[in-house]
Amino acid sequence: MSKKNNVKGALAAIFAVLVVIGGITALYRYEQRDKDRTLAKRISELSSPRGGPPETIEGLRAAIAAYEDAIERHVKDAAQVGTYWKILAIRLTDRGMHKDALDALEEALLYNAEDPTVFYLTGVSAIMVAKASPDPRPGPGQQQSDRDRYFTMAEQAFKRSIELDSAYAKPRYDLGLLYMMELDRTAEAVPHLERYMTLMPRSVDGMFALARSYYITEEYEKAIELYDRILVTTRDANQKTEAENNRDFIRGNMYG
Repeated sequence: MSKKNNVKGALAAIFAVLVVIGGITALYRYEQRDKDRTLAKRISELSSPRGGPPETIEGLRAAIAAYEDAIERHVKDAAQVGTYWKILAIRLTDRGMHKDALDALEEALLYNAEDPTVFYLTGVSAIMVAKASPDPRPGPGQQQSDRDRYFTMAEQAFKRSIELDSAYAKPRYDLGLLYMMELDRTAEAVPHLERYMTLMPRSVDGMFALARSYYITEEYEKAIELYDRILVTTRDANQKTEAENNRDFIRGNMYG
């Protein structure tokens, strides 16, 4: 019973946040319309009797300043609303509500279409939704199954995130895992995981992922070198054991 109450409480909290954001958005739009009316009145007052632009230098400067102030307020307000949607998406992701998170991230992109973090989060949630759609067969009239469609969404989102910020490490790692673990395209994973390791040279998770990709693509010496590197980097006994076992397994296959 307590578990059911916790779920209800979580849903109620999410609903409350949605209501608040909806209210903020509505208030923002109302205030913006009011600002636009005020601006239009101001420009009209500055305009000549024939309704054209101001004819004096002073009038033109005043009109430009009025427009610039209004635009600046609009940009700041819109950026804040976009931030709220991104925060909501993160909260939904934390609760495992990835499909709802995708809807929130779509809203966030309406306000900032060049935010690499929003694209990265979209990729993460799309993978989780894909895994929750196990049927690999397309439905009636579909070219792709839901599973494949969400995996494609994740791939495109990670790529866009990298385009926007080539030094952003996380989408490199997750895209590499997507290629290797889900799409059976390990050769495409290798350059992304290699780039990830240049950005995060002490990431043991990254070393394990890249070593596995090297093993799958039959670059055995590179895989062994990485497992040796893990052994001198990590203090975790379980990671040491796993790296040593993997290294010895590859050596055994190579040399009989």
